[in-house]
Amino acid sequence: MPTKLTINGETRELDVPDDMPLLWALRGELGMVGTKFGCGVGLCGACTVHVDGVATRSCSTPVSSLAGKQVSTIESLAESPVGRALQQAWLDADVMQCGYCQAGQLMNATALLAKNPSPASDEITSAMAGNICRCACYKRIHAAIAEVAANGVSADA
Repeated sequence: MPTKLTINGETRELDVPDDMPLLWALRGELGMVGTKFGCGVGLCGACTVHVDGVATRSCSTPVSSLAGKQVSTIESLAESPVGRALQQAWLDADVMQCGYCQAGQLMNATALLAKNPSPASDEITSAMAGNICRCACYKRIHAAIAEVAANGVSADA
């Protein structure tokens, strides 16, 4: 039976097994390849999306659990003032090396700042702890998030 999902504000109908992880539905069924596969068990954060504004690991979230919920992916990040500000901060801080984990990093950071626009340094560290970067860009990621927080970018701007 087809499942209806709201992804980036658009209702999409998918004829996939109920237990299919959202990650595979996004990438394989919808061609939305911005969300990356990392570990497959929700530990690395590369596959982070937002479900009703909460950072969620799409590799371990079954499609069937998303009925009536809003899913946002990296493809829609620039629609959010916080997302746009973070993308610019990422560029300004020269965060990326290989870039593979960055979609998940940005999605997690956006959820953090939407919930807490002025996090303390230790709150940034704690919120981002579940997102792994093989290139070890953690200091630049932290600096970019702190910069956006210091500039007072609002989710409503």
